Amino acid sequence: MKIYDKFYIDGQWVEPANKKMMDVINPSTEDVCAQIAIGNEHDVDRAAIAAKNAFSSYGFSSVEERIEILQAIISSFKNRYNDIADAISEEMGAPTQLAQKGQTGSGLAHFKAAADLLNNFPFEHKEGSSLIVKEPIGVCGLITPWNWPLNQIACKVAPAVAVGCTVILKPSEVAPLSAYVFSEVMHEAGLPKGVFNMINGDGAGVGTALSKHPLVDMVSFTGSTRAGALVAKNAAPTIKRVTQELGGKSANIILPDADLERAVKQGARTVFSNSGQSCNSPTRMLVPAEKMQQAEEIAAAVAEAVIVGSASDENTTMGPVVSKIQYDKIKDLIEKGIGEGAKLVCGGLECPEGSDKGYFIRPTIFSEVNNTMTIAREEIFGPVFAIMPYDSVEQAVEIANDTPYGLAGYIQGKDEELLMSVASKIRAGNININGKSGDIKTPFGGYKQSGNGREWGAYGFEDYLEVKAISGL
Repeated sequence: MKIYDKFYIDGQWVEPANKKMMDVINPSTEDVCAQIAIGNEHDVDRAAIAAKNAFSSYGFSSVEERIEILQAIISSFKNRYNDIADAISEEMGAPTQLAQKGQTGSGLAHFKAAADLLNNFPFEHKEGSSLIVKEPIGVCGLITPWNWPLNQIACKVAPAVAVGCTVILKPSEVAPLSAYVFSEVMHEAGLPKGVFNMINGDGAGVGTALSKHPLVDMVSFTGSTRAGALVAKNAAPTIKRVTQELGGKSANIILPDADLERAVKQGARTVFSNSGQSCNSPTRMLVPAEKMQQAEEIAAAVAEAVIVGSASDENTTMGPVVSKIQYDKIKDLIEKGIGEGAKLVCGGLECPEGSDKGYFIRPTIFSEVNNTMTIAREEIFGPVFAIMPYDSVEQAVEIANDTPYGLAGYIQGKDEELLMSVASKIRAGNININGKSGDIKTPFGGYKQSGNGREWGAYGFEDYLEVKAISGL
């Protein structure tokens, strides 16, 4: 068992303010795979002072200096690539291929994109009689989730460091192992002391302290909408900037002219990827009412082909969900779906065959769901989705928008004019047409209770910048 009993502060591994430890559970086996130290407000204070001191010089570093730093991070990351992927599989149950390509690969891609964008990013421009300058905001508190641990760390750390900010990272205490390896990557890259700091801990002990700390200039948070509201509330007295990427309940509108088999297969596979633990997952599949039975049959065939198993098994295509808390929540929502009268097409409450240990959920599909049901309203965050009928495209759009969330929308069809019309009416930050999503430089974020601000690419830089107008020269 691994013991991670230090934090990374001011360029070195340091002892925590106290020695409170927490178990990390491997969701494939339910065994304790590691222990981490849990921080508190004293650790946050120490990191905030280090980051503030570092910003006094790093905030005025040149673009060339920061490109060199990013290139050093990329080189160090590549050296530890497999270690990061192995940690992700162990901590949150991602099958080997997903951990290697999707999870770890996306983390490296964000640093490459930041280095590329930094070459030509417009930090200054003339507007009227004034010079408009974009400057780093300062010390940034970064609070990241367990479902895409390295992707979410990288899409915050990369732009922050690229534009000249200093950072304090609080990774998820549920999946902290890859963050620890990543902190070793940052140390090996030779960043100036205090530019990058990492403290393990829970939301109450470290997240709250980061959100409230007077030396922290902004907080970037990814997680649940409930927790995001608490972060904003804690940050309010110090008027710090808060950017948030929160929950989702994305609709997948399959238009009447769509290739039904292709569209349903693509939508189902997207939900089951990462065990359904993606905030932009298309968990409400909207199908023309007369095609419901066909859609059920196609979707069920996809579910039956999923191989549920341990992350370490090379045959596994879908691993466990991350924790006992998530497992129980998902099972409870499946039970509510059955109790509220939704048609259970496949999956359900029984454990997958052969899984006597581990947090495994059968790929589950409901049909004949309406938007008043709990499974249509609440984010399940598991391998579960609902097939919902509609009678007209206008009704489909209305159903899609009838949610407090607005992270993503999916549309499948052939008529380009109709596709664009529907895309323009869906209140969400990312629209994916016919299974195609954006690339690593596409802005990612949501409307309504799915958050504010945008991550990824040049738009991700903007969250970490202040705008200054200089007039009179």
